[in-house]
Amino acid sequence: MLARCPLWLLHAFGALAGRLSYALSPSYRQRFQAQVRQAGLSEAEARPAIAQAGRMIAELPWLWQRRSALGDLVRWQGAELIEADLAAHRGMVLLTPHMGCFEVTARAFAERFGQHTPVTVLFRPARKAWMRALMDGARERPGLATAPASLAGVRQMLRALRQGQAVGLLPDQVPPEGLGVWAPFFGRPAYTMTLAAKLAMQSGAPLVLIWGERLPGGRGYVIHVERGPALPPEATPEAAATLINQAMEGLIRQAPDQYLWGYHRYKSPRQLGAGGGEVL
Repeated sequence: MLARCPLWLLHAFGALAGRLSYALSPSYRQRFQAQVRQAGLSEAEARPAIAQAGRMIAELPWLWQRRSALGDLVRWQGAELIEADLAAHRGMVLLTPHMGCFEVTARAFAERFGQHTPVTVLFRPARKAWMRALMDGARERPGLATAPASLAGVRQMLRALRQGQAVGLLPDQVPPEGLGVWAPFFGRPAYTMTLAAKLAMQSGAPLVLIWGERLPGGRGYVIHVERGPALPPEATPEAAATLINQAMEGLIRQAPDQYLWGYHRYKSPRQLGAGGGEVL
């Protein structure tokens, strides 16, 4: 039912839900405010992100159940950077922070470039079987493949890169203990994955920053593309993670009203699963 609603209505409902969550949850509100202060931003700069967080949740049914192309609902800024890398047949590692509509970036990439160059996106499978089936069906599209957050998934992504294809992941997601390093993020140590840097350094693929700006009034999205940092071959995991975190900070400062400030970025890493196969 929600998927059949127009996007503007879902965003209006989501904005209300986001503000209610902020008002009713002291822990969420405190974390939001603390992380805004940590970034050195004013409350006024970040306050619109309260409503944006609700819009992010509300638009998911529309995105997951929509089978038709996004078409004119998506505009691009910087697509020529992707075109240049694809012409060089060297693959690319797409990095998207918890910012704007990160669900739309891979789908927009697949619709525009997937016919010639598929994109493989890393994700953590849902724990509930019914949700896992829903997400799998929603995210598998022409030109878009998904890789589970496991050793098998990492191998799948490396194969894609070596075939000159694209892969995508959220580098500001907190990995399990032992699969990341502590690196500064807005001046405070944050446990940061090493996978993004390893994929780039082992394959020689460039890092590309990409995020989906959510436009007001349900008018769609703008996909922003920028060149990512160059990682020196001799870079340590800590140095590489720091460079990637700095790149994420730069994106967030461009549009702090679209960042998910309530995301628990500075939490301690969880224990690796007993099976030992989980990597994210």
